[in-house]
Amino acid sequence: MTDAPNPFAAWLSSAQDMARAMNPALESFTPQGFEKLWPTMPKEVMETFMGKGPTGEGLDAKSKLLLTLAGLTVTGAQAEAQIRMTVRHAVEAGATKQEIMETIGMMGLFGGMPAMNKAMTLATDALETDE
Repeated sequence: MTDAPNPFAAWLSSAQDMARAMNPALESFTPQGFEKLWPTMPKEVMETFMGKGPTGEGLDAKSKLLLTLAGLTVTGAQAEAQIRMTVRHAVEAGATKQEIMETIGMMGLFGGMPAMNKAMTLATDALETDE
């Protein structure tokens, strides 16, 4: 009797094979490398894509990014690169450090203290890197 193959390992191997076939340089690509591919968008670009839209009503890009940060935090702060990118984009859209920290802090009530602490650490890192 043989052990069943690990489905995650098989999926990962298949994804790596596909990446190598598409571009050999992707073989050494890491999730952290994704951040370098996605620079911080200027505030005007974010307002165009994520802002109030053509009607001028609704949430602005800063509010939407703070909501995104809240969602990323409450789910356990597992998406590290996405949290750092969202923090950088929120600052570019006009969010203050205080607003970012309050957004994350509130999520401790819903996602738990470990998720809040991890998101705080990631946000602090992103904020310090940009200074």
